[in-house]
Amino acid sequence: MASASLLKSSPVLDKSEWVKGQTLLRQPSVSSVVRCHPSPASGLTIRASYADELVKTAKTVASPGRGILAMDESNATCGKRLASIGLENTEANRQAYRTLLVTVPGLGNYVSGAILFEETLYQSTVDGKKIVDVLVEQNIVPGIKVDKGLVPLAGSNDESWCQGLDGLASRTAAYYQQGARFAKWRTVVSIPNGPSALAVKEAAWGLARYAAISQDSGLVPIVEPEILLDGEHGIDRNFEVAQAVWAEVFFYLAQNNVLFEGILLKPSMVTPGAECKERATPEQVADYTLKLLQRRIPPAVPGIMFLSGGQSEVEATLNLNAMNQSPNPWHVSFSYARALQNTCLKTWGGRPENVKAAQEALLIRAKANSLAQLGKYTAEGESEEAKKELFVKGYVY
Repeated sequence: MASASLLKSSPVLDKSEWVKGQTLLRQPSVSSVVRCHPSPASGLTIRASYADELVKTAKTVASPGRGILAMDESNATCGKRLASIGLENTEANRQAYRTLLVTVPGLGNYVSGAILFEETLYQSTVDGKKIVDVLVEQNIVPGIKVDKGLVPLAGSNDESWCQGLDGLASRTAAYYQQGARFAKWRTVVSIPNGPSALAVKEAAWGLARYAAISQDSGLVPIVEPEILLDGEHGIDRNFEVAQAVWAEVFFYLAQNNVLFEGILLKPSMVTPGAECKERATPEQVADYTLKLLQRRIPPAVPGIMFLSGGQSEVEATLNLNAMNQSPNPWHVSFSYARALQNTCLKTWGGRPENVKAAQEALLIRAKANSLAQLGKYTAEGESEEAKKELFVKGYVY
């Protein structure tokens, strides 16, 4: 544990967090002194030109009874989904599936934003209409995945870091011109592998730089440090790590002058590890998760859009519903991929005659999560497919 003498010797009073017996306390450095000085006004001036729009976009996505459809799977991951129903990974098949998703009648009643992969942002439906335009007509804000994926983090305990900062400013500017109004950057923290202080700091810094760059281009950044479900750890361990991760994330968001009113968060729910023998009820998940949010997330942040992370469709909805049984300072909602799409994909099966039934399946899930956002969901009448566990150990997006 850090000694009182060490704390006293630091030139800047800083936070200390413990992650698996390892302190995140920073030692005196040039960077710790630099942050005492005002930041240059130029970057803030650029972002100020988009400030009102960023706040408006964030509030639109975080509107009552609505959440996000995450359909930003890379072409490789989309190929895995298609392979599960016997389809080849071709652009035509990806286009057909994405067309099915965005053309669901009435989807905009329950979905406020859709995260797209770069191919999809520039793609048209099978009928030749721009996918971005189809979404806007449904009052769904188009978003874009901007990270370039995970790679091994040298010097860590077999952990990862997220790449994609190089060239991000020019890419986000182009995405804005194409119609995107928010962005997503996903990095991960692994509890079985530590997490090391190095991995947590790298994740937080990368998210903060991405967020600042995105806001300068007019895109609302979704901040997503996913704490992976992999592991045998209990819910208390997850809570401990999550506190440390979010403290680090908001420290660097503030250091990078990120406008909190113009961001959205996409955290993991606080649950036991997927291989833990002790399972948690929705009420326990809600209690731990809301306690985490209350301790770490400023009320200026408009929306908390949870990821499902391998939970079953029903489990993710039940947990969200439990968190909305009393008022929260933020819009507490969903940003689900598998937990919205799984039954829809299986129902479609790649057959044109099943499109309508598949779209109805997606609408059922979207409506269920809309009700959960309002705290009015019940699991009565849910299908067995919707109750199936979606966790895959070592899952790669």
